[in-house]
Amino acid sequence: MDQIREAIVTGHGAEVGGMPLPESYRGVTVHKDEAEMFAGMSTQDKDPRQSLHIDNVPLPEPGPGEALIAVMASSINYNTVWTSIFEPVSTFGFLERYGRSNELAKRHDLPYHVIGSDASGVVLRVGPGVNAWKPGDEVVAHCLSVELESPLGHNDTMLDPEQRIWGFETNFGGLAEVALVKSNQLLPKPAHLTWEEAAAPGLVNSTAYRQLVSRNGAGMKQGDIVLIWGATGGLGSYATQFALNGGAIPVCVVSSEDKADLCRSMGAELIIDRKAEGYKFWKDEQTQDPKEWQRLGKRIRELTGGEDVDIVFEHPGRETFGASVYVTRKGGTITTCASTSGFMHEYDNRYLWMNLKSIVGSHFANYREAYEANRLISRGLVHPTLSKTFPLEGAGQATYEVHRNAHQGKVGVLCLAPEEGLGVRDVEMRERHLPAITRFAGA
Repeated sequence: MDQIREAIVTGHGAEVGGMPLPESYRGVTVHKDEAEMFAGMSTQDKDPRQSLHIDNVPLPEPGPGEALIAVMASSINYNTVWTSIFEPVSTFGFLERYGRSNELAKRHDLPYHVIGSDASGVVLRVGPGVNAWKPGDEVVAHCLSVELESPLGHNDTMLDPEQRIWGFETNFGGLAEVALVKSNQLLPKPAHLTWEEAAAPGLVNSTAYRQLVSRNGAGMKQGDIVLIWGATGGLGSYATQFALNGGAIPVCVVSSEDKADLCRSMGAELIIDRKAEGYKFWKDEQTQDPKEWQRLGKRIRELTGGEDVDIVFEHPGRETFGASVYVTRKGGTITTCASTSGFMHEYDNRYLWMNLKSIVGSHFANYREAYEANRLISRGLVHPTLSKTFPLEGAGQATYEVHRNAHQGKVGVLCLAPEEGLGVRDVEMRERHLPAITRFAGA
């Protein structure tokens, strides 16, 4: 891999197509025989640093419609946390089911799982039938892996019965020196970004785009008031930018003054520091407190001049969902994904049904939505929210910090890139947008 790395770093990436490929590569893995290592422990006590390994694994051969990419950088998503702590289920069940689906998929059912659902890098090889991409192309990978053999997926590929999240429900993911992807996962790398910056948006930017902007999600329009939980986190930081760029009015919910300052630096004006204001939506594990919902609704109306929110951008799940349903205006929309605080949501249905509100489930994005989200990054209209970068060997610590919410925006991982700051091709554009690009740096 050293020769390939050197060619890419020195700007000779087009030559990688003629270079020999190694028989193995380094990747971040979990092991099937360790899937019960955290049995009986609470979620917060499970430590990704114990379960994530750096292994040398055999290089897969790209099949029809597939590509191998040299991964320069990747990033940590919450599905990395779930994989690492084997919650809510071990991902080896996903690999086993995928392996039974067709002959080519058998390669994914292994006693180890190379994880990671983001990547930026360079195409090394393409399989039969790939015409849109060639070795040497600089790319980012989105995480929708889809077979497209069923008619059910052709109106919206997220509805395909064989839709999977790459690096979570498939093997050979992006936290590695090489990744195996379907060619329709590839998008052009934004030329003004470094490798680590370009790797950061993929999953969360596309997820936020579908959830908030797309007609498959909330269909946000100008003037909408949007409540955004975790407005400086991996998802929320992009939702905040989409709201501001789309003429909506974000109400940003954060948990510290530093995070509030980051929202202000993005241009948001209406901010709720839920920690400083002491919101506690649950009296105990079984009982929510409607008075806290009411207090939140009153605070929102104080900020908006008496208006309720049109859209709630929901991803914490159990902790906040009852409040989200309550504070949404009559006829409004709660759009939900992830549920990082718990999957079993509880809310008072009277506030939903009698006020004609809608709950919209949203999951990642189809290829067109991922393309549109990446296009906004490439044009400098939306910016990556990268706050910290680790080497590949530090992936366990990086995942631990996301698990403990000790981060802002996204946490990056250098794979083949030997250091931060490499990969910029459009220097002029970068200089124009540098303050916004570096907004989250060191946060």
